[in-house]
Amino acid sequence: MQRWNNLASFAGRVLIAALFLAGAVQKAIDSAPAGEMLVNWGLPFGLVWVAMVYNLGAAVALILGIALRPVALSLALYCMVTSFFHLIPDDPWQMSIFVKNWAIAGGCLVLAGQGGGAWRLRFAP
Repeated sequence: MQRWNNLASFAGRVLIAALFLAGAVQKAIDSAPAGEMLVNWGLPFGLVWVAMVYNLGAAVALILGIALRPVALSLALYCMVTSFFHLIPDDPWQMSIFVKNWAIAGGCLVLAGQGGGAWRLRFAP
């Protein structure tokens, strides 16, 4: 049973990380859509690069299980905050992204609260 729990935790971390890896790649290849969304909210376009680096670093940390609880908590907060970029009630597609962000935040909160299983890197104090 413990082996299954560790496998499920690792697979869950990888699946959540895949979303953030895809976000980093998307921002690297075509930063315009994310940048325009930031500008429309009165934020500087350059924040798209900060988000790209954060997405990449957080995804790698999730996969490896490095600083898992604080990274998962920061990702939950990131999803909650960025969900409001998609709060456009007249656009069903954007509303599905809004809801998806909250669902991902929930998964990240579970990771932050429960940990990520035994299959992760640990560093001795």
